[in-house]
Amino acid sequence: MQVKAPVLPFYAKLAFVLVSLLITGYLAIIGKEIISPLLFAFLFSILLLPLANFFERRWYFPRSLSALLCVLLLAAAICAVLLLIGSELVSLMKDWPRFKAQLINSVHDIQAWIQVQFHLNLEKQRDLVQNATSNMVSTSPSVIGRTLLSLSSQIILFIFMLVYVFFLLFYRHLLVRFLAAVFHPRHSTTVYEVVRQTKYIIKRYVVGLFFQLCIVAALTTAVFWIAGIPYAGLLGIFTGLLNVIPYVGIFVALFLSMFITFSSAAAGKLLLVVIAVLVIHFLDSNVIRPRIVGSQVRVNALISVLGVIVGEVIWGVAGMFLSIPIIAIAKIVFDRVEELRPWGLILGEEPEEPGSRMLRLRRKAGRRRADR
Repeated sequence: MQVKAPVLPFYAKLAFVLVSLLITGYLAIIGKEIISPLLFAFLFSILLLPLANFFERRWYFPRSLSALLCVLLLAAAICAVLLLIGSELVSLMKDWPRFKAQLINSVHDIQAWIQVQFHLNLEKQRDLVQNATSNMVSTSPSVIGRTLLSLSSQIILFIFMLVYVFFLLFYRHLLVRFLAAVFHPRHSTTVYEVVRQTKYIIKRYVVGLFFQLCIVAALTTAVFWIAGIPYAGLLGIFTGLLNVIPYVGIFVALFLSMFITFSSAAAGKLLLVVIAVLVIHFLDSNVIRPRIVGSQVRVNALISVLGVIVGEVIWGVAGMFLSIPIIAIAKIVFDRVEELRPWGLILGEEPEEPGSRMLRLRRKAGRRRADR
């Protein structure tokens, strides 16, 4: 005789959900130094999984050697990007006196324009703004110095991330068997199916984000270089990286590009920067992202913004980058577990109305007949 599982009342389910969220958030905060590099390693291992399979199946490398080669290639790629950013930052530091003078002169010009246009006495405001600007620029080297002091801890986290990537690639089959063994044997088929689909979709998602990042960075660098914007390579890389953060990253990249352009070039080029960034963002949202990233994982705008904010509160900048992949993974699991499907529904886009697709097809057919 089969015994039915007891149905919990709503308040009990709500209590379990709230307690689970609180415990998860608390563990995420206290375990930031461990979980954050582990999640980055998980994403990078999925990105490198096709390469590891290629080494093992085509060249018959042992799993340890293929995982080691993948880690070395990943480290070389990251170091190359860091060296490129470092060279741009070195050139920016060399131009620091000119950068400071241009910034102060630009502030003075704005103050003079406001005084002429609005006929306001801005002597006191001018002194306050000048002191604030001078203090900001003069204390920037000390801020950079404090940032460099924490470089050793970041290097240690980077090394641990590479170690995690190696072990995730080396023990990937063991981890899958562990997940299957955690659940009841009658659910093993479902577990393997969820793992397979999750790996496939997240691989496409992460690879798509990587190519999207590269395309946006290359486009921004090329447009800024043609327009004569200083530090085009640095701004292009920052725009590509920040563009991974939905809705928020593009505005941060635009502000950063406008600030550096305003402080190191003619003010007339600000309009070119704004137009270039907005046009590239439009192309990315409507052409690049749908074609490359695809519609495998669609997270609605509300959840994306909330995820970015919560990620920044918990883990800072790393949390902003990791928030969307974590939500995407959660949605994949929620959609394939019957009890969790309502949570997958709230994370995704609004379902399309039944007649809307048919209406669009009829409109396209009508336009085709009219063209003929």
